[in-house]
This record gives sequence, structure tokens and C-alpha cells, in this order.
Amino acid sequence: MVIDAHAHVTAPDSLYVYKAQILAHRGGHGRGSVGATDEDIIQALNKPVFGGSSHLAQIKEAGTDLQIISPRPYQMMTSENPKLVAWFMEEANNIIARQVKLFPQTFRGVCGLPLTPNVSPKAVLPYLEKCVKEDGFAGLLLNPDPGECTGVETPGLGDSFWYPLYEKMVELDVPGHIHSMGCKSERLTYSTHFINEETISVVSLLTSNVFKDFPTLKIVVSHGGGAVPYQWARWEAGSLRRSGPRFSDQLRNLYYDTVLYSAPSLELLIKTVGADRCLFGTERPGVGTVKDPRTGKWLDETRHLIEAFDWLSAAEKKMIFEDNAKKVFKIETGAQESRGATS
Repeated sequence: MVIDAHAHVTAPDSLYVYKAQILAHRGGHGRGSVGATDEDIIQALNKPVFGGSSHLAQIKEAGTDLQIISPRPYQMMTSENPKLVAWFMEEANNIIARQVKLFPQTFRGVCGLPLTPNVSPKAVLPYLEKCVKEDGFAGLLLNPDPGECTGVETPGLGDSFWYPLYEKMVELDVPGHIHSMGCKSERLTYSTHFINEETISVVSLLTSNVFKDFPTLKIVVSHGGGAVPYQWARWEAGSLRRSGPRFSDQLRNLYYDTVLYSAPSLELLIKTVGADRCLFGTERPGVGTVKDPRTGKWLDETRHLIEAFDWLSAAEKKMIFEDNAKKVFKIETGAQESRGATS
């Protein structure tokens, strides 16, 4: 079975029309709703996206059996008015929950949280509990920068500021998937911002007491851990100057998705952190859904790259494609392991 642990929702256009409306009237016309029907959701999943075929067709093309979807991060506008952020986040999560119910063999959901700058994570805990217990979400997006690179900074993920959220995650036994949202910097694209925040988050977590205080906490890092697998020895040097664990050993407190679009990058990640800490991910359809004219392959169809690694055993490949995601997200498929990506 192949589980894609990192993908984002393909929603009806009405979700983004709704976003434009609430931003325009700043809440003055009331909350309203997206108003999408089940048919609208099904149509969105069956029309061409990102220059390829439909979302459902792309899952089939990539050989994916089950995909874990979350809100499109760059759309989540978490630095805006907290009321608008909450409205839009809830509407986006609602679309995801409905997609999962419509296609239970194809999707599982990871929710976004309406955490905004200078707001304690305590404020979003009741909503997280609802998402997990009532709406069936298997995890949450852990956004380390609600300020979206505006200069309004939030403490690093290793800070006790985040402890109320970690306590709730442990209580609910759900993982957090590190993924920042939009980026308002004039110096950075949102993709560069993602990688920066992932790097900062990994170092912050692994040089803190978080995993001493929460030994069962489960955190997945997007995009292969940012720059950390490439630069890990720099932080290793610092850890060797201090008493305590090596940074390279601490890396295994986290999980990492394989949203990397080249064989050398994937090899570096897996050999650095171990196959048992890697979750297959593509983010398809998304940024990587483009054909490389040199190979004729879609950049985000990376399954074949991992399958071709002769230095990985069959058991290790199964960990990456299936076992690790089932463990982290508590996925039970039972007899439903036949490919479910049907329109």
C-alpha cells in the first residue's frame, strides 16, 4: 500500500471566492459560508489542476492508495484579522472533512488551526478537539509562524509557549505536521519561507526539552526537514561541545516527509534520519506538478525514485510507503487497501 502523507485539498472555487469576500468586507457582512454542495466537491476533484489531470486522476497516475490532505497553506492568511482567519480556516477544514466522508478509501484529513500572531495556543485547543473527536481529523498542521514573515514573531517550537498545544496533541494522540502558511516578505517566496521555517523549527525542537517533557509527542516535518539533513553536522558540532545527546541522534525524535523531487535529495534524507523516520509524501497536485522535459516525468511522481534505491530493503521501502504513516497517523485500512481513488 502507498500512503501519501503530505498533500493539500483541491477545493471548489467557491472556497476562494468566500475568502475574497470576507477580506473585502472585513467581516462587516457577517460570516456567511462557502455553500459548496457535495457535487461541487466531487467536481473539483475531477477537473484538471496544476497543469495535469484531475486530483483523483493524478493520485491514480502516481500509484497512491491513500492520501492525507490538509488546507493549502499559502491560502490560510493567518496574519489577518483573527476573526477572518477563524472563519476561513473552519470553512477549509469543513471541505476536507466532507471530502474524506465522500472518499473514505482515498483520503484522510489533517486540519489547519486558526492560530494568529500574539495568540496563545490555548485559544485553539477546543477547536482542535472538535476537529479530532467530531470531524475525524488524523492530525494538525503545526504552523511555526502565524505572522507570515511580517516581523511579528512567535516563539520557536521548542519554547514553552507551545506546551499547551503539545499537551493536547499527546492527550488526543495526534501528530503535528510542521508547515508554515503564507509569506508577506518582499525578500522571500512562500516556498523559501517554508524551508526556512522548517529548518528553524527542527533546530528549536531538538535543542530544547520538548521531547524530554513530551516523550510520546509525534511531529512530522515537511519537505524533508528543510535544510537540516544537508547541514546537520553544523549543529552536531555544537552538540559535541556541550554535555548531552548528539544532534544526529536527536534528529530521530522527529519524522520527515519525502516531499523532495530528486533522487540525491531523497537519498540524503533517508540515510541521514533513517527509513523508519520517513513518510512518503508528494504534495501532488501542487508545486511539483510539472513535467521535466529531460525525463518526461512529473517532478512529484517520486515513488519510482524510492523504489529504485537498491540500498533500501523491501522492509525499509514498506516503512516509507506505508508503515510509518499508519503508525504516526493511526491509519487503519483493514480490508479497504484496494486502490480507492475513484471518481
